[in-house]
Amino acid sequence: MREFTVERLGHQGDGIVEGPLFVAGVLPGEVITGTVEKDRIVNPSIVTPSSDRVKPPCSHARSCGGCGLQHASDDFVANFKKSVVANAFKARGIDTDIDDVVTSPVSSRRRAVFSGRRTKKGALVGFHMKGSDTVIAIPKCTVLRPALLEIIPFLEMLTVAGATRKGAMRFAVTETMSGIDIHAEGGKPADGALLSELAQMSVHPGVARLTWDDEPVAAQHTPVLEFAGYSVTPPAGAFLQATKEGEDCLVSSALETVSGAKKVLDLFSGCGTFSLPAAKNAEVHAVEGDKDMVTSLTAAWRMAHGLKTLTAEARDLFRRPLLPDELNRFDAIIIDPPRAGAEAQVIEIAKSKVKTIAMVSCNPVSFARDAEVLLKAGFEMRDVKVVDQFRWSSHVEITAGFHR
Repeated sequence: MREFTVERLGHQGDGIVEGPLFVAGVLPGEVITGTVEKDRIVNPSIVTPSSDRVKPPCSHARSCGGCGLQHASDDFVANFKKSVVANAFKARGIDTDIDDVVTSPVSSRRRAVFSGRRTKKGALVGFHMKGSDTVIAIPKCTVLRPALLEIIPFLEMLTVAGATRKGAMRFAVTETMSGIDIHAEGGKPADGALLSELAQMSVHPGVARLTWDDEPVAAQHTPVLEFAGYSVTPPAGAFLQATKEGEDCLVSSALETVSGAKKVLDLFSGCGTFSLPAAKNAEVHAVEGDKDMVTSLTAAWRMAHGLKTLTAEARDLFRRPLLPDELNRFDAIIIDPPRAGAEAQVIEIAKSKVKTIAMVSCNPVSFARDAEVLLKAGFEMRDVKVVDQFRWSSHVEITAGFHR
């Protein structure tokens, strides 16, 4: 076996050695041995460990593909995520200060996507192994909320009843205030017999609602989320910030940025993560591409007390971004796009007269691209925060304020 020295980590958390060759589970400066297969080093063995190497806190760390950085100290992981953001900025010629990383605590993830497969003895529900389609059980997962782990036996029952022999099912599960909301996909077609069986099974402790593909199956309890103390019933599979702690940080940062604005525009609003808190002090117009989420948001506002006017519309902001004359009606904008960013919309914002923007992102590369557009239009970027909701993974959230 050859000997290698790890030079650095890539943005997805893999080690990089001369070549370049990629290797998982290592840290910069470590001397390793291993076998080269194509562009990767497999079966690595640590010869000289880094001082940042720690014993993984989770017993599933060696096999599970969910957490790629459990072998690194908390300080290393925080600095790594900060460097990922800094490098994305550097690639765009952006030089700015970045605040300390805000990391969500252990066992705080309130949503997850499980995979389920039938077995000879029943079913197996869990996460995929690293670089594999193989599903492994994760009963002692250290990132998920206890309620999500406790619902796995029920998901195994669903897998036995509804999975095909060959395919894997996908369960998007969210902990709500009234129980677990489950959106199952990839199973058998929901005919009458299966729907009846699933409905009977759903009378199960801890289950709020079950949706099979797009078919509502049962709702023992109405799933309820709270944003700033206001209740929202989300559509099945709706986006939600991964942890409450991460959500609180992102919302407080955005509200601080738009503080004092009388009219706020919330773009890619979802079910109201930012819209409802912002409506405490400002009139809000929310724009979201998913009609069901818009319906949930407007219903929540109608039931709330003490909020200013909130309006909402369903609109594809990638194909039909708001134009400057529409944007100019607002004092400030909150924008939280998906991973692709919001290039088309940001170009229009840059042309507008709006002076204050709170931008949130889950992708440093698209965030830096969009930030460059705003900076060239005369904005100043302030209060850049890195929010780590996906502890021990390479995933990064960012929030910042833009002012001109």
